[in-house]
Amino acid sequence: QVQLVESGGGLVQAGGSLRLSCVVSGRPLSGYVTAWFRQPPGKEREFVAVIRWSSGDTDYANSVKGRFTISRDNAKNSAYLEMSSLKTEDTAVYFCAARVQTFSGLPRSGYTYWGQGTQVTVSS
Repeated sequence: QVQLVESGGGLVQAGGSLRLSCVVSGRPLSGYVTAWFRQPPGKEREFVAVIRWSSGDTDYANSVKGRFTISRDNAKNSAYLEMSSLKTEDTAVYFCAARVQTFSGLPRSGYTYWGQGTQVTVSS
């Protein structure tokens, strides 16, 4: 079993920055990937970014590419999402998720383990 706990959400003005953290526990993470998803108000949950724990390889949704950076600290079993140039449309509940990595690629679906989510609100 893998447990994930997010933190770092809050209220920020458009153009500002915020850093989300996700502490992962329960088992060794070398064979896993961790991703960030978000669910805007009244909309479905969507993929944001993913990172492979072993290599640090990353992938991003087009809507956040160049503005968001996903990273991980293996020693702390933590993943991060650095968000900059925030827009009002980035307002959402942000979730951290984990799954066993695929043979190749960085999956955007099929995640097994989820955190409880953290609210990010971007005001105009």
